[in-house]
Amino acid sequence: MVTTGDMTQKVTHPMAKLQRQVQKLVDSKLLKPTDSIWKIALLYGDDWTFWKQELLAYDFTMQDPVSELLLVESWDDED
Repeated sequence: MVTTGDMTQKVTHPMAKLQRQVQKLVDSKLLKPTDSIWKIALLYGDDWTFWKQELLAYDFTMQDPVSELLLVESWDDED
């Protein structure tokens, strides 16, 4: 287990969870890194509205490639 000096951060950021799920989809060849983010909608169905709003809040567009989502190293909301 990797620990950081900040023990208050116990909950994984929702976007980090989405990122891991998308990475699994790429690994299993259901998505390609070059696919547009909007293709995630086909796999998330009813949950897509929530995820789309989250992605837009982080300045992603639905035309961005999935690889851009996978490149994010930190989803911290703090400045």
